Amino acid sequence: MQLQEILFSQGFGTRRVCAGLVQQGFVTVAGVPCTEPAMEFIAQGLRFTVQDVAWEYHEKAYLMLYKPAGYECSQKPSTYPSIYTLLPAPIRQRGGGAAAGVQAVGRLDQDTTGLLLLSDDGKFIHRMSSPRHHVPKVYEVTARHPVDAQQVQKLLAGVVLDDDPKPVRAAACEQTSALQLSLTLTEGKYHQVKRMIAAVGNRVEGLHRSRIGSLALPADLKPGEWRWLTAQDLLSIAGTAAKK
Repeated sequence: MQLQEILFSQGFGTRRVCAGLVQQGFVTVAGVPCTEPAMEFIAQGLRFTVQDVAWEYHEKAYLMLYKPAGYECSQKPSTYPSIYTLLPAPIRQRGGGAAAGVQAVGRLDQDTTGLLLLSDDGKFIHRMSSPRHHVPKVYEVTARHPVDAQQVQKLLAGVVLDDDPKPVRAAACEQTSALQLSLTLTEGKYHQVKRMIAAVGNRVEGLHRSRIGSLALPADLKPGEWRWLTAQDLLSIAGTAAKK
């Protein structure tokens, strides 16, 4: 693949901008400056720098983000800043066109923190977010009032939400302290955790997503930080979805 096309596919600007970056000597491969935009490389696994920023070619983007509170999962946020502002420009621009950049796999409310996946692979996004695949998501819930065994049993047995007469059940629910629950869901209705907790007579004061499928939020990833998913991450997530 031509170097200018590699840069374009990775989100470093229009084809003209990418060609200009190469011609001006701002791109190096294996430490060697490249000034010919049409120079060809094997794209897969290629490591390069653009204006001293190290990068690696990814045909598709698969990311995890530790979503902090006070951010909206929207390209056009209404009140709070967008989670996409936490990502570098190439991630937001990769692929070009109207559908450029990565998209969040589902959404977390502005006051909810934790693990969020992002990708530009439409099939992956559908597989991970479709209720048909029942990918489990684990939420750490802090309640306003003390939690009791009866509330836990109701969440496991199923509660009725106001927009659907069919009961919604937690796949798993464990009380972890007087005010906290670990709640596992396999579907993603609007404000589902908050509405389920309200349906058993309590209220959510804090909500954090700690796991999606078999992928846990890494302990060393701080709020607002992101990283590429590894091949092992993708295999474990795909295995979770495939088993359902």
